[in-house]
Amino acid sequence: MNGIIPLFKERGMTSHDCVSKLRKILHTKKVGHSGTLDPNVDGVLPIAIGSATKVVELLMESGKMYKGELLIGYATDTQDLDGEIIETKSLTQAFTDEQIIEQMKQLTGDIIQIPPMYSAIKVNGRKLYEYARAGETVERPERHINISRFDLVSSTYDADSQQQRVRFEAECSKGTYIRTLAVDLAARLGYPGVMSDLTRVKSGGFTINQAVKLAEVQAAMDNETIDELLNPIDIVLTQYPKINLTDIQWKGVQNGMWMRLSEIDSEAETVAMRYHNEIKALYLRHDAENCYKPLKMFSVK
Repeated sequence: MNGIIPLFKERGMTSHDCVSKLRKILHTKKVGHSGTLDPNVDGVLPIAIGSATKVVELLMESGKMYKGELLIGYATDTQDLDGEIIETKSLTQAFTDEQIIEQMKQLTGDIIQIPPMYSAIKVNGRKLYEYARAGETVERPERHINISRFDLVSSTYDADSQQQRVRFEAECSKGTYIRTLAVDLAARLGYPGVMSDLTRVKSGGFTINQAVKLAEVQAAMDNETIDELLNPIDIVLTQYPKINLTDIQWKGVQNGMWMRLSEIDSEAETVAMRYHNEIKALYLRHDAENCYKPLKMFSVK
């Protein structure tokens, strides 16, 4: 069993929970996810099965899209609703859409982000959330990320609570903390904020409309239709030129054979070796040695 399942991760579950349950459902240990989603976040979580686990890194390289909500008026130590309130500040009047959009523009493009203390990033061998839970502070590394789109969907002001809710959509590179992006938007407006809702609607090239729930995976196994849910690894390798191998070349590739540049009809740095309409390996160009060498093998069968 090999392929990629775009799972819809439901709220209340960790990404590890999803992997654990799928191992039991699919009766295989070779299961891996392509980017953690917090327990209180739902949405697309591409899951690699079998030999497809070899493309997890490539899945993670793909950009992601989110729909979420920022609540302006108070902040928590986790930057979401799961944390303890650490700051409050009432809004006496609403921010206009124009004011919000102007600050969103300042957080678009290549930016530097400081990850939250409640995150799994390691510093000196320990995860940041371990420091946070122990009441310790540590210098957090800067992360260079790209926000290709940060758009306002709607905003609502509540005069009774003196808080404002800002619905947004964002597209970003890997390594981005959307809750930090939301909190940074509130800070640029001069107020504490907290991410109050988040759904990942695209990841690894899969959209939320393609995602299936764990119950659907279980039903497919019960009905022996699981192959219908498995997407081939080719779906995440579309950016590489495809080289169709002859029978003789395939035998060589199976043994890690280098291939002369003259044998490859491409000038690309990386090419995908395909045999019988299935991508078997990625090869990397080495001009100094006049050849392409194996970069990653997906299957030798």
